[in-house]
Amino acid sequence: MTRRLFGEISPLTYRLASERMILMRHLRNLRNRGTLASTRSEESLPVTVYRHNSLIRRRLGDVETELQDNKAVSLGLTAPKIDGILIAPGECFSFWHLAGRCSAKEGYREGLTISNGRPARGMGGGMCQFTNLLHWMVLHSPLTVVEHHHHNGLDLFPDYDRQIPWGTGTSIAFNYLDYRVENRTDVTFQFRTSTTDEYLRGELRADHDLPTKFHIRERDAYFYEEGDDVFRHNRVYRIERDKRTGREISEELILENEGRIAYDRSLVRAEILPTRPAPAGRAATP
Repeated sequence: MTRRLFGEISPLTYRLASERMILMRHLRNLRNRGTLASTRSEESLPVTVYRHNSLIRRRLGDVETELQDNKAVSLGLTAPKIDGILIAPGECFSFWHLAGRCSAKEGYREGLTISNGRPARGMGGGMCQFTNLLHWMVLHSPLTVVEHHHHNGLDLFPDYDRQIPWGTGTSIAFNYLDYRVENRTDVTFQFRTSTTDEYLRGELRADHDLPTKFHIRERDAYFYEEGDDVFRHNRVYRIERDKRTGREISEELILENEGRIAYDRSLVRAEILPTRPAPAGRAATP
């Protein structure tokens, strides 16, 4: 019998374990507070690096409409906390350091969360959509991601109105699962964020024009059967090109994702292969 972790014994021990991790992160933040981005400007920096609009209410299997409406409220409360933040050279952007803990007292509501690989309800649920937006913009820049978590091994929702490749999202939990980005360049960057009734809007801006541009491409994307389950696979690459010449400077594999779908296979909007294909460049095993 596998020995359970302390946090897996009961809801109480899970809460105690979580609070311990939150306290430990607070202490680390105190030691490093001089490097955490905290200065903001109401004026936008002059150069737009990348912008993206993320639809707030999407079909996510059988997720309740109420949870989507609640998420819209919570995102609207968080957007001003991130909007205008400057990430100067040498600084680190921390989502939770700026957003703070979601509480009913501040007006946050219960939204969709993921617990043990399944949809659940929780205060401030849906905040991962915010860090999804930030991460997608950061991938189109020379900023360096230093902390990023995502839902390993699962494809949680079918592809309704998906705008970015599967697997490029984020998983966060206050404050021990954070989304953090370091600025290792000589350029100052800025996030601008806001909400409308339909969209979470984001812009990544800079104080100087950048000589290169980044593109994200998905390859080797497919679904396949294994026993009674259906799995999904893809690879995500980041390509850097010189703006002046269009010449490709680099190509980097940033993610290879493999996950079991957690929804009805009838909702898969692609062919499901009878078995997993052989890796590229290798023959299938007889």
